[in-house]
Amino acid sequence: MEVAATSNPGELDGVLHRAGSRRIVVAGGDGSLHAVVAALHKRHELTGKTLALLPLGTGNDFARSTGIPLDIEEAARLVLDGEPRPVDLIVDETGEIVVNNVHVGAGAEASRHGHTWKSRPGSIGVGKLNLGKLGYPIGALRAAVNPPSHRLRIELDGRVVVDVDQPVLMVAIGNGTSVGGGTELTPEADPESGQLDVMVAPAVAPTAKVGYALHLSRGEHHQRDDVLYLRGREVSVRGEAFSVSADGEIYGPERSRTRRLEAAAYDMVLPG
Repeated sequence: MEVAATSNPGELDGVLHRAGSRRIVVAGGDGSLHAVVAALHKRHELTGKTLALLPLGTGNDFARSTGIPLDIEEAARLVLDGEPRPVDLIVDETGEIVVNNVHVGAGAEASRHGHTWKSRPGSIGVGKLNLGKLGYPIGALRAAVNPPSHRLRIELDGRVVVDVDQPVLMVAIGNGTSVGGGTELTPEADPESGQLDVMVAPAVAPTAKVGYALHLSRGEHHQRDDVLYLRGREVSVRGEAFSVSADGEIYGPERSRTRRLEAAAYDMVLPG
C-alpha cells in the first residue's frame, strides 16, 4: 500500500503510474475524484481500473449519489469490504470527462456565486456550521435575484428537444443526482444505468421561477409540467454563450458542446 498526496497533474501522473493494477483510493471530494478519473482517461488506462472513495470534500455529491457513506470510518470499511461495480462516465468531443454532473445556465451561475463561499477556509463558521458548505445555496439565492436565460438548441440522441425560439433557465446533464452538496438537480440519475438524465428548465415568469426554486429545493422540480426530464446517451447544447459547471468546476463561456455516455467506463467500490 502507498499513501501519496498530490498537488499538481505531474505528481498525480506519477502516483497513478506507480499504482499499476492496484485499487486506487481517492481521499477527497468530487474535484479530486474528477482529477483522478480524468488523468486515467487521458492516459487510456481507465478501462479495467477499480477506484474507491473516501469522501473528504465540501459537497461530496458523487458519494451522495451512489450511497457511499459520508462518515469516514464507514467509508473506509466500504473500501475494504465493498464490491466493485461498473459505473458510467460523461465524455465530450474534446475528451474532457464529467464524473457526476454538468449544468449550464442559472445552475452554473449559482455555482459561480457560491464559489467564493466554497473556497473560504473551513474554519469559518459557528460551531458545526461551516459556511463553505453553504456555497451552492447562497449562490442559488444570488442567482435567483436576476436569473439568466439562454437561447439554446438542445439535441438528445440527434433529436431536437428545445430550439433557440424557447429560452431556457437551466440545462443539467446528470450521471449522478446532486450538485452543491446535496441539491438534487437530476434526482433520478444513476451512474450504473447506462443512460444520462437530462433536465431542461424553461425561462418562465417570475412567479413560476419561485415555484421552480421551491420544487428544486425538495428535489421535485423534474415533476413540474414546464420542466423537461429526459434520458439518452448523447446531448448537444449550442447557441448563445453560456457558463458551465462540471463536477463543481466553473468555466466558459462556451457556445457549443456535445457530451456522450461512456457506459461502464471503470469500476467503483460501492455499497451493496
